[in-house]
Amino acid sequence: MGVQETDVLVLGSGPGGYASAFRAADLGLSVTLVERYPTLGGVCLNVGCIPSKALLHVAEVIHSAQDASDLGITLSAPKIDLDGVRAYKDRTVQQLTGGVGGMAKGRKVNVITGEGRFRDAHTLTVSDGSEVRFKHAIVAAGSSPVTLPFIPHDDPRVWDSTDALALNDVPNHLVIMGGGIIGLEMATIYQALGSQVTVVEFADQLVPAADTDLMRVYQRYNKDRFTVHTGTKITGVDASGKALIITAEPTKGDAITLEADALLVAVGRRPNGHRIEADKAGITVDERGFIPVNAQMQTNQPHIFAVGDIVGNPMLAHKAAHEGHVAAEVIAGHKAAFEPLAIPSIAYTSPEIAWTGLTEREAKAKGLKVATATYPWSAAGRAIGANRSEGKTKLIYDPDDGTLLGAGIVGINAGELLGELTLAIEFQACVEDIALTIHAHPTLHETVGLAGELAAGTVTDIPNPKAVKR
Repeated sequence: MGVQETDVLVLGSGPGGYASAFRAADLGLSVTLVERYPTLGGVCLNVGCIPSKALLHVAEVIHSAQDASDLGITLSAPKIDLDGVRAYKDRTVQQLTGGVGGMAKGRKVNVITGEGRFRDAHTLTVSDGSEVRFKHAIVAAGSSPVTLPFIPHDDPRVWDSTDALALNDVPNHLVIMGGGIIGLEMATIYQALGSQVTVVEFADQLVPAADTDLMRVYQRYNKDRFTVHTGTKITGVDASGKALIITAEPTKGDAITLEADALLVAVGRRPNGHRIEADKAGITVDERGFIPVNAQMQTNQPHIFAVGDIVGNPMLAHKAAHEGHVAAEVIAGHKAAFEPLAIPSIAYTSPEIAWTGLTEREAKAKGLKVATATYPWSAAGRAIGANRSEGKTKLIYDPDDGTLLGAGIVGINAGELLGELTLAIEFQACVEDIALTIHAHPTLHETVGLAGELAAGTVTDIPNPKAVKR
């Protein structure tokens, strides 16, 4: 309570916020961190990235048990204790949020719990009655699920991602509006727990940001797990009866009517720029709620910075954390800028869908010369041994000099293979560099090296299209 003064105010304690706060504290600045949740970590740790990954692990265990017969092992059908699953998810969240809280104490970061709004360019008021006067501020206020005017969001059967992760029940039929990363991750979880799942996506393919060839692999593998309607728009939801009556209109063909026990609306997230009264601090906020920043993460008010979802896409925790480091370092007088060549993206589905740098579609849209090299996991010993050979690894490169532009992978643990590729893009490596790097055999990351060999014309594990013809 009362007025507090600080070198750096950080609004929001998600990955971007706590990274900002802890880096600033490590650089010798006094820091006050304002968070609306009772525990630190923001949406990601409390009701986003972390609980979803815990439940996705549960789904993976269930699927592994169901597929054991393919390995000559007979297991009884998994018996799901929903309370136990929920407790496991909650323990995972508590361990990580508690860790962040401990690090805040260790760094002597002053934490205030409540919703913060700007009073002026150097003052933030908090809903607990306190007031913070700051020399610098870092806005890490994140985003919120998009709501739609024709959807009865006040009906308890209509969920957002937070509702879905609460795991209050497992509906017999769950319809998911939106086939992006969040929608497909929730489809994976609830199908494993026993729901019949239908995914309705307005775009022509699931996860529109990913390359089409990766998504074909994903859909082929999951064709019997849940129903998918792409190129289809949900136009109405009748919540007056026992079941939700959902009307959807395909781009081609007649309207579809679906009866559902629950509807998950996963059509994206909206930045919280207009919720924090940024205008009172003179901060520019665009019509969508984003706060424009420069490479130093500064807003139009040079002493106020912004990071994370609120500054633009992609809305990813790891992007926010790196932006937070830059903001704190600039405030401390360091020369720093956020200018990445590649930001990895992962859908933690089964199989995982992962990409970094430019997708093939993006590279062509930029008018770049593009070549690709795709190594099939049907020729990868580790994938075959794991009974998961449906995947593939694709490199996207400049055909003139071999410079790596991007990469896309679909398969089990695909996201774990992006580290090397992201580093290669940042170092502006070429495909021959990847081909000449010795990769352990048999591993999944070996497919990265083999895709490099395919591009370089040195591959021997599959037919070499560049081999000399006799």
